[in-house]
Amino acid sequence: MAWLLILILIPYFYLLLKIYAGLLKIRPYKSPETTELFVSVIVACRNEEKSLPLLITDILSQEYNSDHFELIVVDDNSIDSSYETAMEYNNSKNLIVLKNKGCGKKKAIRTGVEACRGSLIVTTDADCRMDKEWLKTIVSYYIDNKPELVIGSVTLESRKGFFNKLQELEFLSLQGITAGTIAAGNPVMCNGANLAFRKEGYNRHAGNLHYELISGDDVFLLHSIKKESGKIVWLESEKATVITRSALTLKSFLLQRARWISKARSYRDMFTVVLAIVTYITILLQLILLVAGIFDRLFLLIYLAVFLLKSIPDFMILYNTASRYKKKHLMKWFFPAQIFYPFYVVGVVLRSLFYRAG
Repeated sequence: MAWLLILILIPYFYLLLKIYAGLLKIRPYKSPETTELFVSVIVACRNEEKSLPLLITDILSQEYNSDHFELIVVDDNSIDSSYETAMEYNNSKNLIVLKNKGCGKKKAIRTGVEACRGSLIVTTDADCRMDKEWLKTIVSYYIDNKPELVIGSVTLESRKGFFNKLQELEFLSLQGITAGTIAAGNPVMCNGANLAFRKEGYNRHAGNLHYELISGDDVFLLHSIKKESGKIVWLESEKATVITRSALTLKSFLLQRARWISKARSYRDMFTVVLAIVTYITILLQLILLVAGIFDRLFLLIYLAVFLLKSIPDFMILYNTASRYKKKHLMKWFFPAQIFYPFYVVGVVLRSLFYRAG
């Protein structure tokens, strides 16, 4: 029986080692000095009056020809002064501030796309910060590769405390899965905080974005492009990485993750579904064995074996990703996070079942 339970790990091992092999193919990109493409940066925001000044300043300060880009901020029905805050910068020739024609981030992005002039669109979030060469690097990479979708890296700001370290580690693991699956030729996820895509391509796939769901503007676009066999690339560059905020409270963190997972019910990409199911079964097995181990020591020994075996590919992916982002110091939290993770995942999945996404 013990060996049968451990054999359940084989699909998990296979999939994660394949992702790790993809990570080993990744090489940093160094952009050329000049680019000549007009690009539209679109930011959908809701109740971000405190974050917008930093973001707008970062983007308007880009080392990119000011005649070759525009920043479109779309206010998504904020109840604070986000719209007024953005309008304070409206004396810049590069900035356009709009009201969302509908409701929700997807409609806000679509409002921005309809108004933009660029053939290449870059999206980010209002709570992000970026390097001065962020835009130049993205556009250069796009020109060099001519893809349908460019996916850039996103990292969490570093903050003190066990809760924040767990968030950083989890976010690094998501970035590792994102980059590894793209490099392996079978992408499953992305982050709308750092994306670039063709306007023509967006319009072609806009009908597949599931507007009835509040989340998924990024992943549904990825899956639609993938289904059409469009070229999807990962941009590995310190200059093109954006930094976003971590959740301030456990409640906001769990609600965010439940919102993310709730959209999974609408996924139709087979590899994404298989990876999610295999991962969840593996994590659920850990939790069941741990609980059973309270009543029978044999199950506790099996739990320890499963725990250690599962940790091998997890560690490999996370160490690779942490090394690339110069965050190897976080690996000291790896095993505490591994113990906590099954409880967190099962809890979030159960919470997502009752999350009203639309």
